Amino acid sequence: MSQLKSIQDDNPPIWLPRLAGNKGPRFLQIADALQAAVGDGSLKPGDRLPPQRQLAARLDVDLTTITRAYDEARRRNLLEGRGARGTYVAAPKVELTSILDLSMNTPPPPDGVDFGDMLKQGLSQVLMRADNELLMTYHLGGGSDADRKAGAKWLEPMFGQLDARQIVVCPGAQAAIAALILALTAPGDVILAEPTGYPGLRAAAAQFGRHLIAVEADKDGMVPGLLEEACRRHEPALVYLNPTLQNPTAVTMPEQRRKELAGVAKRCNVRIVEDDPYWLLADAPPAPIATFAPEQTYYISTLSKCLTPGLRVAFVLVRDAHERQRFLAALRSFALMAAPLTAALATQWILDGSADGLMAGVRSEARLRHRMARDILAGRYSGAGDGLHVWLELPAYWNASQLARAAAGEGIAVTPAEAFATGDGSVNAIRISLGSIKDRGRLQAGLQRLSRLLAQRPESFSAAVV
Repeated sequence: MSQLKSIQDDNPPIWLPRLAGNKGPRFLQIADALQAAVGDGSLKPGDRLPPQRQLAARLDVDLTTITRAYDEARRRNLLEGRGARGTYVAAPKVELTSILDLSMNTPPPPDGVDFGDMLKQGLSQVLMRADNELLMTYHLGGGSDADRKAGAKWLEPMFGQLDARQIVVCPGAQAAIAALILALTAPGDVILAEPTGYPGLRAAAAQFGRHLIAVEADKDGMVPGLLEEACRRHEPALVYLNPTLQNPTAVTMPEQRRKELAGVAKRCNVRIVEDDPYWLLADAPPAPIATFAPEQTYYISTLSKCLTPGLRVAFVLVRDAHERQRFLAALRSFALMAAPLTAALATQWILDGSADGLMAGVRSEARLRHRMARDILAGRYSGAGDGLHVWLELPAYWNASQLARAAAGEGIAVTPAEAFATGDGSVNAIRISLGSIKDRGRLQAGLQRLSRLLAQRPESFSAAVV
């Protein structure tokens, strides 16, 4: 598709992209065309762009579309405003960051949300309404009444109305997982998990002297019959499951599989830790496993993957009062409390609705990035179109660790499958995280570079040696 044409009956000439009806949102088409024009030299630093109303009239689109396109181009560092003089193609920025990080699963900058302004307003509200001394002192742990109410509201999309007393506020999901292992297992106990999963579970189990054993999974997640067989053979203390947009495979268990696994847990009288950080980012996910086995399941939902890691707040649903006290005692042994200031900020955002707006922005941005990954990685892309990561199975001529090293030589960080292996083996794949690179243009460049690398055979690739 030709990216642009120049109309000479205006003074100065007006830049026009060509739009196609089946190539995605028009504001993104315009931004992509702008980026292509800058890349091929058709537009040069210092060239003036047409006024937004004039371009909207030429393209027969509404002004909002052009405004969004120009905003997107600014996010890619393609344009700069010069006040009343108009909008110009920006000079290229010197990039001092050498690594394009596709390895860290963090939320992308939210689409259409001024996060800095939101942070300032939220903290201002917290400091205005709260006792400042209470924000800077010790708390007993588990969260204040207001924090637990916020947790109950956060979990409403999954469970409907909950008793806030059943919610425990934790300093992040990793702390919650570690405390559940301490509370519900003893040294030498077995924990069952899928063959490929969250590395933090493996680290905690090893640290506490628990044995992690893999149960085979298929395209829908852990296989119920094999779970039941493993329960009878190993008598596990816990089963760990990450059923929605699983890290790293991005598999979402269908409802029937969740019901079957819940049934196994009931028959075998084994507890489930359901770590579900991506449920609110998924497109119409099934109900949590905790819905089908409420007495067997401990449910974890963190804000780190939906809002921002800096909050360090996770909510854990523990229905039994006695188990809740055991869990709190274990948590206090290494993490007395969630930081009161960030917990108060999370509570403020959840109760005043700001968290919903921020999460909608993260979800929108994540889906735009998935669309970008799908277009660039073409037949290799196997994501669900939402969430924070893509699981990329590799061609036979690459192995995961070899590709990760080659990518590092190209200035790209990715995570090989062995980092997620619970058992002895692992699949030949890498995880690509789409949120940690703030700028979409840099993400696009990283994905394109990775795609070119995947198309080469290792013997044709040689990185510089210094």
